[in-house]
Amino acid sequence: MPHFSSRFVDSTPGDPLTDTRSRQVQGALWSRVQPTPVSAPRLVALSPEVARLLGLEEQALRSEAWVRVLAGNAVEPGMAPYAANYGGHQFGQWAGQLGDGRAIGLGEVRAPDGTLYELQLKGAGRTPYSRRGDGRAVLRSSIREFLCSEAMHHLGVPTTRALSLVATGDAVVRDMFYDGHPQEEPGAIVCRVAPSFLRFGNFELCTSRGDVALLKQLADYTLSQFFPELGAPSKDTYAAFFHEVARRTAKLIAQWQTVGFVHGVMNTDNMSILGLTIDYGPYGWVDDFDPDWTPNTTDAEQGRYRFGNQPAIGMWNVERLGVALMPLFEGDEGLVQAGLLEYQRALNAEMLGRYAAKLGLASLEDEADVQRVNACLSWLGAEETDMTLFFRGLSRVVVAPTAPTVFPDVLREAFYRPVSEPHLARGLEWLASWWQRARREGADPVDQARRMDAVNPKYVLRNYLAQEAIDAAHAGDDSKVLELLDVMRRPYDEQPGREAYAARRPEWARSKPGCSALSCSS
Repeated sequence: MPHFSSRFVDSTPGDPLTDTRSRQVQGALWSRVQPTPVSAPRLVALSPEVARLLGLEEQALRSEAWVRVLAGNAVEPGMAPYAANYGGHQFGQWAGQLGDGRAIGLGEVRAPDGTLYELQLKGAGRTPYSRRGDGRAVLRSSIREFLCSEAMHHLGVPTTRALSLVATGDAVVRDMFYDGHPQEEPGAIVCRVAPSFLRFGNFELCTSRGDVALLKQLADYTLSQFFPELGAPSKDTYAAFFHEVARRTAKLIAQWQTVGFVHGVMNTDNMSILGLTIDYGPYGWVDDFDPDWTPNTTDAEQGRYRFGNQPAIGMWNVERLGVALMPLFEGDEGLVQAGLLEYQRALNAEMLGRYAAKLGLASLEDEADVQRVNACLSWLGAEETDMTLFFRGLSRVVVAPTAPTVFPDVLREAFYRPVSEPHLARGLEWLASWWQRARREGADPVDQARRMDAVNPKYVLRNYLAQEAIDAAHAGDDSKVLELLDVMRRPYDEQPGREAYAARRPEWARSKPGCSALSCSS
């Protein structure tokens, strides 16, 4: 076993109590807890890349000793298991204390590059923040988190990672759609990995309780451990920290938008202070480009966290963090406004840069280029058109010797339904204009296509693919989880023989639970 440490527990105030009864925990940033053992832990999957990142041997991780640790059945020397205390705004409303209700931090290991990474078990049992829950997770949600953590990383999107997926051998009762029909499901535990799991909500809870001393301790810890380049704590340093978080958050959400990822539950307790994608719950990937789509049944009526609204919600959440930091800003509201301006600037720059790259352009040079992108997205949203297939197909069009005069077959494959001739005509007009603009780059079209394929993925973790792997795992077959993990390692490569994983959503998946709609329940 590696040497384990815990900066957070060693450096910040904790709860003097150690039991797991639900309670309000005051004056503390964490509570000590022990994972609750499971009856029959079985390793379902490992991420070799995360193992290498941590400097751990894959074969060792498959040993009985390590599987016990990854299942919460053993705690090694140096580990200081804890659950973090934080609050959050949920669906726009302040929810008060929330905390790690089913996540338990084990400790940190130092990677070969010197970085400290925290290992956290999701689904390892009750904590003081579990409220009425059991602290467990089911196999279906654990598979989704495990696969998506790694898929997002390989797409190049900042994210927490997943080291392992362990089946517990125990049943967990869940009411998947909150409709009064709870069922037993197989339980599982994911070992998540990140430099830190601190969230906006950690800071919000301190301020909501008027505990400025605790807020300062948390901010100073965060600065010293994760933003040391900003300097010693001061009003200006806290402002620089806020602006950096705003910038990272904006860039993250721009990446979500341009690969078609919808988080589904962007509450402030699900927003990483490091700008990572965190807490994979009712997420989804847009198949047909629809700014109004949300994968979360809880949000179906309000649509607060729908695809097209994620940039605005990101800014709203950043503002909540700014309000939480106000005591450290000495009441200077201008620092919050400056952070919001930085968010907008970074979001716009990242979105424009990424859409330019998706279209094979070095940059969007003028307003005409921006309008060209907007016209494309408007056209995509007018009919059910697969976002991933459309952008991937453009690299086949850019190498054509002349501008298209008929709508290309490679792009017709992106339609989910027959489309009208006027719609095709508008699309063809856009394609011809874009082809001419791409030619003005003066680049070799083959190189241009290669660069486009490097930013327009062929493979994304479509909801129906994840559900197929879940269904197979429920039937005792883990192979589809492992195959899908392998496919998502190279999302930008052609991968001959695996084209089925790049196909548009089949019609049977349009309304199947897990493919079209999910809930926060897991």
